[in-house]
Amino acid sequence: MIRVWLTDWEWACCGNAFAVGDEVDFGIQARTPDPSLIELLGQPLAATVDAIESHHEEEFADRVRGRVVAVHAVTHDVEERQSLRRPGHGAPPDAVLPPEGEEWPMVRRELGGGVFAASRPSRFMIESMPVPDTAALEPVRGVRLAPAAEDAPPPAVGDPPPERATRSSAGWLVDVEDR
Repeated sequence: MIRVWLTDWEWACCGNAFAVGDEVDFGIQARTPDPSLIELLGQPLAATVDAIESHHEEEFADRVRGRVVAVHAVTHDVEERQSLRRPGHGAPPDAVLPPEGEEWPMVRRELGGGVFAASRPSRFMIESMPVPDTAALEPVRGVRLAPAAEDAPPPAVGDPPPERATRSSAGWLVDVEDR
């Protein structure tokens, strides 16, 4: 059996959904965890990782092919801090801080026919800082599967407090029966 690390950010947009029992073919970027993965997972859990998957950078000749026997979602604690967005700190360096009580200027794109798309950054930015040695595993059905109704997170309510601790998804450890 081979344990493969899949990074959350790579699979958030791309990669085919798969479940326990499916056949997979992963491109392998490395066979040993780098220091950032060891810091995220902790030394004991990182020592169980046999391969690190990647599919965004290039085609990798090194592959892991086989049947998925288990998938574990990896989460970890993060501390979120909210701070005032200032020019050069989450806003473009040439931005002018809006007067107290006013919003940041709207960025708009004309779509034609009087229709436009626009966005306006909030006055605050949120910085997420990982908390070391808090990685935890949770068995799941697969990766990028449509969530079951009971798996859906509750809707967000309002702005987060200035500082709070929360759990964040980091990726998956996938156990593959090598062929």
